[in-house]
Amino acid sequence: MQGTIKKISREQFILLSTGEVKDFKHTESRADNVSAVKISMRKLRDLINHNVRDVRRCRWITLTYAENMTDTKRLYTDFEKFIKRFRYKYGRNVEYIVAMEPQERGAWHAHLIAIFPNVAPFIPNAELRELWGQGFVKVTDIDENIDNIGLYLTVYLTDVELTPENSCKDMDIKTVEIDGKKKRFIKGGRLKMYPPKFRLFRYSKGLKMPESEVIREHELQMRVKDCPITYENAVELTLEDGDTLTIYYRYYNLKHRKAPAYAPKPPTIPTSWEQLRLTT
Repeated sequence: MQGTIKKISREQFILLSTGEVKDFKHTESRADNVSAVKISMRKLRDLINHNVRDVRRCRWITLTYAENMTDTKRLYTDFEKFIKRFRYKYGRNVEYIVAMEPQERGAWHAHLIAIFPNVAPFIPNAELRELWGQGFVKVTDIDENIDNIGLYLTVYLTDVELTPENSCKDMDIKTVEIDGKKKRFIKGGRLKMYPPKFRLFRYSKGLKMPESEVIREHELQMRVKDCPITYENAVELTLEDGDTLTIYYRYYNLKHRKAPAYAPKPPTIPTSWEQLRLTT
């Protein structure tokens, strides 16, 4: 299909149907295109769920700055230096996923999932802090009972804790229990803090994004039969002709497939020639 526009420069394009020269409307803030941020977060959730299969091999690491560091170029430069030192000390075959989290005051945190080939070693905070060299660090185990690891970890990147300073009307609030204490969060409150065209996450070459497959609904239901849903959401789109289209997003945990209510008793396998003669 022939294109409808022709790009002249970063700022302008030609509308081929009329020959008019028009200006591109550049996004000034990630808040102007929250749907794009949500797509990036969905890709990150899929990446984590596809590659984090055994949490005993993983460590969840938070890297922070001692000062109010707001330079995004320095952020990734500092991380690249750190991950080289980290892999030199703990093994060059350690894979990783790193995601950046903006703070309300403008500073940045880095959240790292380190994936080891075997059970992850104990990593002292003091040792990790020396490798990072920029400020504070925290090493956390990932709970084995969490069904949707990707969703659980990306909450840190999307929601922001509710405070008297950021409270206002018409906010979507949720309550979460952390370390035995209930805290309230603004759902998606952090999305608007990401700058335009910022790369939210990166990962090592040994990891893979999950492949997509188009199948019919009945075939899908056969595959996920008896598997619990760990996440579900619906998005309604309005088409040009006024009709609506609903897209459903569901995550199933195939590892926790429910056992059937009735399972036939397996046949007895003879253990000797005498038993074989009696059963034939």
